[in-house]
Amino acid sequence: MFPTPGGRRRSPAPGRRRAAAAVLTAALLAPLAACGTGSGGTASGEPSAARLTVLAASSLTDVFETAGDAYEKSHPGTEIAFSFAGSQELAAQVRQGAPADVLVTADSRTMDGLAGETGSPVVIAKNRLVIATGKGNPHKIGSLEDLAASGLKVVLAAPGVPVGRYSRQLLRAQHVEVRPVSEEPNVRAVLSKVEMGEADAGIVYRTDAAVAADRVDAVDIPDSRNAVASYPAATLKSSEHADAAEAFVTWLTGPEARKILRDAGFQQP
Repeated sequence: MFPTPGGRRRSPAPGRRRAAAAVLTAALLAPLAACGTGSGGTASGEPSAARLTVLAASSLTDVFETAGDAYEKSHPGTEIAFSFAGSQELAAQVRQGAPADVLVTADSRTMDGLAGETGSPVVIAKNRLVIATGKGNPHKIGSLEDLAASGLKVVLAAPGVPVGRYSRQLLRAQHVEVRPVSEEPNVRAVLSKVEMGEADAGIVYRTDAAVAADRVDAVDIPDSRNAVASYPAATLKSSEHADAAEAFVTWLTGPEARKILRDAGFQQP
């Protein structure tokens, strides 16, 4: 799989027991495959065992770890390997022919730009932005306007990253001029700068700030001044496991996945 700078890959589930189960499942399905059950399918129409590679936006890192475990438990023999990065990096990988099966971005614009490479996308969740500050909010930041204070070190995601684009839309709408001390490749990099004290504040998704609640504070941005980020998911036309990839995308729209996303702070589509 192509490298994903700034991202993180989810390794297959540990333990010999699961590996043995996967081998056993594959052995049991082999006769069905020999009978010509179609692309990645079984005689009953269910997708056969597969190892799926899912390219996903950095802000989905923690919740997709949980979702992947849940999916593997309910779909024996299928393994999910996640590769996390900024949506713009994921799009570049798809265009370069990265061997993957499913793509989930943090905005519809990036997904729409890959229309020739994907199946029909479906929005699985939504998110909003907050201002992340150091623990205890030492600079007493209370609004977007406060980010323009002299001497305040603010970090934003790069303009090509969905959260970076959303951030600048908010600031422009409120006529707030911010000169970031750095522009990061994804939202987790922005959060990390604030966590480590290299920045006084940064704009991140609400769910990212929640993951680091013991290390940063989150200053809410009123809904009337906020942006709504949508997360579309789609299969990749180059996938070698088309049926299994479609099954995973369908599962992401179902009640189990929606509960996992909701519990992590994501909004329903």
